[in-house]
Amino acid sequence: MTHTIYVDGEAGTTGLEIRERLEARTDLQLMLLGDRRRDVEARREALNSADAVILCLPDDAAREAVSMIENDKVRVIDASTAYRVDPNWVYGFAEMDKGQREAIANSTRVSNPGCYPTGFIALMRPLVKAGIVPADHPVTINAVSGYSGGGKAMIAEFEAEGASTAFRGYGLSLKHKHVPEMTQHTGLNRPVLFSPAVGNYRQGMLVEVPLHLSALPETPSIERIHGALVEAYAGQRFVEVVDLDASEAMTGIEPEALNGTNTVRLHVFGDRNGGQARLVAMLDNLGKGASGAAVQNLNIMLGLDEGTGLR
Repeated sequence: MTHTIYVDGEAGTTGLEIRERLEARTDLQLMLLGDRRRDVEARREALNSADAVILCLPDDAAREAVSMIENDKVRVIDASTAYRVDPNWVYGFAEMDKGQREAIANSTRVSNPGCYPTGFIALMRPLVKAGIVPADHPVTINAVSGYSGGGKAMIAEFEAEGASTAFRGYGLSLKHKHVPEMTQHTGLNRPVLFSPAVGNYRQGMLVEVPLHLSALPETPSIERIHGALVEAYAGQRFVEVVDLDASEAMTGIEPEALNGTNTVRLHVFGDRNGGQARLVAMLDNLGKGASGAAVQNLNIMLGLDEGTGLR
């Protein structure tokens, strides 16, 4: 059976990546509007006639697109932040919890996670669930992404001739749009302190959570923290927890190592006899952090092998 897929916003960074992953597949048929993509009635027809729709639009435009869908059989994946904390939408991080994959499969409305939240939730949710990190603990996130995460305008800025910016911190108002998502889906009840940055490279990201272990109940060891992550993601295809010995032997970590993949890799760094830990997630902000996750969710919603078209 061939499923018809419409990507609304296919000309954007995420949309282009999704299209590239889908157009080579024989089990899917892409509905491409070409020059008619700005035609409201053409879009409305596509939104209501496809088996599944992937929205790669700004928040307000995504809400408008959803309002245009009258066919209750159409499955929708939204890549914006519009519905990520909406209780009527399923959060599309399949590995997040034991029942999440089934919830995605049974839903017609799935919100694709953000790139930074994917790394953070992967690190923190198992620790909150296990009681290692209390729900009211003040948690800080330090993260850096390639400039593709900022969309076409930032890509043009960093790739312009003579561009000299090497690294830029942003989100200085402490009101980044990812904060509600990162807080809610980890089970924390205190807003996280998020310090994002962009580096002068195209894609790939590191998401880091530093922890003072003595500030946590029972001063957990890094072995206990690592064990909670291993247990949470045992058997998962796209979440890797690196062995403690392997992490301990590392002298550096590069954000681009997983580019082109749908994998998120988790590290626990720290002195085994010390009182501090650095938890680090590595992923491709355009892969598991965006288009790869959307394709994975699409596969799940259509009842296909979730790794089809991904690596």
